[in-house]
Amino acid sequence: MKTVGIIVEYNPLHNGHVYHFEQSKKAANADAVVAIMSGDFLQRGEPALVNKWSRAEMALHMGADLIIELPVLFSSQPAEWFAYGAVSALDAAGVVDSLCFGSESGELNTLKTLAKKLKKEPDHFQTEVKQQLKKGMNYPTAYTSAIQKVLHIEMPDHMDLSQPNNTLGLHYLIALERLNSSIKPLTITRHKAGFHQQEVTDQLIASATAIRKLIFEEHALSQISQYVPAYTYDVLRREFQFGRGPIGWEDFQDQLLYKLLSLTPSQCAAFYEVSEGLENRLKQTLPELQSTLSVANLLHLLKTKRYTKTKLQRTLLRILLNHHKTDITLNRLKKGTPYLRVLGFSKKGQQLLKQMKKTAKVPIITKVSKSETTLLDMDIRAASIYSLSYNSTSSQDMFQDYYQPPIMK
Repeated sequence: MKTVGIIVEYNPLHNGHVYHFEQSKKAANADAVVAIMSGDFLQRGEPALVNKWSRAEMALHMGADLIIELPVLFSSQPAEWFAYGAVSALDAAGVVDSLCFGSESGELNTLKTLAKKLKKEPDHFQTEVKQQLKKGMNYPTAYTSAIQKVLHIEMPDHMDLSQPNNTLGLHYLIALERLNSSIKPLTITRHKAGFHQQEVTDQLIASATAIRKLIFEEHALSQISQYVPAYTYDVLRREFQFGRGPIGWEDFQDQLLYKLLSLTPSQCAAFYEVSEGLENRLKQTLPELQSTLSVANLLHLLKTKRYTKTKLQRTLLRILLNHHKTDITLNRLKKGTPYLRVLGFSKKGQQLLKQMKKTAKVPIITKVSKSETTLLDMDIRAASIYSLSYNSTSSQDMFQDYYQPPIMK
């Protein structure tokens, strides 16, 4: 069975995602699709609109055959480690023939050339990136600058690494190189709406960012009906009716403020992503919240050229989830995804799982043990904390990972 892998968040799954899904199958001439999907917390340090089980359900309705959760260890990382974690999961499955990702350029050769050169970065490459970040550049611009200065490669006009899908695509290819993977990379041009485009400019296609903006600002689910498949709309309506969405950072305000208020600066500095004096800025900023007590206001007050909103969101998330620097080490990241947690599968997906029993390089998890002590425990804790954002949280909600079997379609 020819199988293509895709790496997704589906926050929420919309018509643009359907286009990518269909084009990926077509480009790979694939019979089945394996999706590596972020859990309840996402790459830009944000909580998902609805939980991972609901989003896996959407993916299965669309036609995906096997949904595997990207561990929270990787799901809220910058592009390099987000990509590495996801690609390592696809590679570890042993059944994926190709990886298809969307990109703004729609061009693979330049990215592949760069990936081969960046497979082993020169020692001073990341030093150069950090220096540019300190000057106030965002990460993609700093990364591009380091490519030009350290590797002496001039980026062609059509290859803009400030575009997020181009950047992710490059890191997918670097991960394939570093893993010496046999998976064949493919790319398709991103269709109509930009990745973080907040405005709706098409009758049927809108970015996930624009859709979430409509949901949170217009407070009317009906506003998004033309931009999402009927099954996405139905799942969202159900989750919202039961008080399990829409979830945003403000739903974690009390938990986050409690953590920040109870920590000393030195305790704060022990968390992953807290660096370069950010612990002091965090503590000094809290009294400035004054009458506007919100996560949005905290992010606004914390933000500088040095500390971007995305960097700050990831930092706050690691504090919320209790992720210390000792939990997320470079050595641990380099090992890749250490298990394949199955969220859902179709009949074809069931066949893939049978095949994976022979081919998988890491354990396949379909049922979580309550004595689990591996990195999977980080995912279970993250899901439990996520459930506290619901209007009314039950014990079943908090420990859904123990009770919920993979969704079958």
